Amino acid sequence: MEDLITCVEEQPQPPSSLPNSWTNQHSDSAQRTDEEPKAVGGFVLVHAGAGYHSESKAKEYKHVCKRACQRAVERLRAGALAMEAVAAALVELEDSPFTNAGMGSNLNLSGEIECDASIMDGKSLHYGSVGAIRGIKNPVLVAHRLLCEAQKGKLSAGRIPPCFLVGRGAHDWAVAHGIPPCPAEKMATKFSLSAYKRNKRKMEIAEKMDTPENPMKRRRQSSETENGSECLDTVGAIVVDQEGNVAAAVSSGGLAMKHPGRVGQAAHYGCGCWAQNSCNSNPYSTAVSTSGCGEHLIRTMLARECSVALQAEDAHQALLDAMQNQFISSPFLASEDRVLGGVIVLRCCRCEEDPPSQDLQASLVEFLWSHSTESMCVGYMSAQDSRAKTHISRLPPGAVPGHSLAIEGGVCRLTSGAQAAP
Repeated sequence: MEDLITCVEEQPQPPSSLPNSWTNQHSDSAQRTDEEPKAVGGFVLVHAGAGYHSESKAKEYKHVCKRACQRAVERLRAGALAMEAVAAALVELEDSPFTNAGMGSNLNLSGEIECDASIMDGKSLHYGSVGAIRGIKNPVLVAHRLLCEAQKGKLSAGRIPPCFLVGRGAHDWAVAHGIPPCPAEKMATKFSLSAYKRNKRKMEIAEKMDTPENPMKRRRQSSETENGSECLDTVGAIVVDQEGNVAAAVSSGGLAMKHPGRVGQAAHYGCGCWAQNSCNSNPYSTAVSTSGCGEHLIRTMLARECSVALQAEDAHQALLDAMQNQFISSPFLASEDRVLGGVIVLRCCRCEEDPPSQDLQASLVEFLWSHSTESMCVGYMSAQDSRAKTHISRLPPGAVPGHSLAIEGGVCRLTSGAQAAP
């Protein structure tokens, strides 16, 4: 895996053409597909946050990514569209006590959990989102329901249905639409409560050290506590189904010790996720899900920027350029000491068969992940795979988080059609 990593310090170095190992190490699905095409297709890529993933908990992080992939693939095999599959993956990620989403999320300054989530359907281009929502176990289900309700059209008296709700209004809307509330004491876990107590002590110490002679010391230490790459952030997933539709979703508990009411990138349009089917002006269908410091991702609208960049011929180089020029070196973040974030992306297009087949259709899926944080945990699986693959991507030794990039990925050829090959 190490030879697939591209490290960027100040300016991106022009990479050579993609090595064969870049495709071979991640294309088992494609090889099996050529040999044993089936009547179902689809692909899912998930992440468990860009931040720091300790070796001691690597097994747990990988396991939750594997389960999320399996849930999405189960839905794809059952004939579900991309949007349903991506929501299923997010529910699995939110339910894990090891992720900062849904149950077990970071607590805010008041010791409460407020979550953000969004989902986007590449076929209809509809979007649903919730911000700073309390007392809901799976915020992505509220975002998904908002999207589905919006697709039904206008409300009574010609009112426009909401696509983004926050706070108490989001909670009440969810309950009114059949999503059960979850008591606050069940939302927090032993892990999240322990982290809250540690962070609270750090802030109390920092407050005491804030003197007229050194007013910057408290702010500097507070920033290190809240925005350090050791704080895992958003989880997400992106999916392409057998019809070539794409969807993306994202969910987060936000930064540790955030101010109550703060809404991160997971709820903001174009910042947390993006999905868009191919059209006349865009030859590729693209899907993106982001993670990291929400304020950095919001100010750069990174999800949409990456989607636009992926229309270029070389996906690997396009993502590298976008992460360097539109994120790490963005003029909107020029005042930041370090820029922390990560993305998972995919793009797909129909393959031209030679000779053409009326029964089988093939799609080429290119999938990538990139991050400026110390690490990022990902998992991926096609509907024709027997098991998901997981990986914790890390910056190379000596690379500086917030200033360097890691980028990896692969290619998968998917075959679907009315008949299975003999």
